[in-house]
Amino acid sequence: MQLSQEDRISPQEKSSGTNGLAILAIVAVVALSAGGYYYLSGNEKIEEPQIIAPVVIPDPVPEQPLETEAVPEPEIVEAVPVQLPEVEPVPEVEPLPALADSDTYVQQKVIEVADGMAIEPLLIEDNVVRQFVVFVDNLAQGELARKTAPLKAPSNSFTVSEIANKTYINPDSYHRYDLYADFLASLNDQELAKTYKEMTPLLGEAFAELGYSDISFDDRMQQAIEVMLDAPIIEQPIELDGVSVNYQFVDPKLEALPNAQKLMIRMGPENSRKVKSALRRLQKHLN
Repeated sequence: MQLSQEDRISPQEKSSGTNGLAILAIVAVVALSAGGYYYLSGNEKIEEPQIIAPVVIPDPVPEQPLETEAVPEPEIVEAVPVQLPEVEPVPEVEPLPALADSDTYVQQKVIEVADGMAIEPLLIEDNVVRQFVVFVDNLAQGELARKTAPLKAPSNSFTVSEIANKTYINPDSYHRYDLYADFLASLNDQELAKTYKEMTPLLGEAFAELGYSDISFDDRMQQAIEVMLDAPIIEQPIELDGVSVNYQFVDPKLEALPNAQKLMIRMGPENSRKVKSALRRLQKHLN
């Protein structure tokens, strides 16, 4: 180790032990020099050395014995092992793909949430996240963007029943939506919340592409859910007026409903209840 200048000891700063040895050496040299001087000088009388009896200094004896306190032996304490709490391993978070490359990822997530239901035939293949976001944005405004629906339309056709010269929705048509309603009703709440949270960055990115800056996708989803929950549940037969796809509700109150709520009516009362129940569960996770 290299010493700094401050670590070095100057001659004036040597320790007291060294100074004591130097003094003894000087005294010895002086004594020897003096003895040699007297020995070499023949003119001086040599005196016989006097023998001095040694003085015996008795060891000091204390007047009273010193009292000593007994020092207790240290108590040996057995060490108790410290039990640390078990730390659960943190599950690895799967990295999100880019929005443009997210179709396969999102489809796999939907299949996992379906938990064994045959939902694959209903899934769209391209731009899943973007289409879902646009669909929800339209639902929040009461509209149906059929071209951007996140699931494929039912394969069975809508049918009606003719009774006493009046046209009604055929109750069999309600079953066109059974798979959709059953899928939403069977979703696990925790898995649904986990999946939605994982995909929130992708949903937010797609929603930002629509030009919104003063509202989040979560807020838009809440608005869409409220629209669907406000749809009435109709138990009695529903009379229609018109032909084919241009059927309209005869009841003016039903006809005045937003298109998103009319979809709920066409699902039938049982499916409508299942969908509403699933939407309420999802709504709790968004709060």
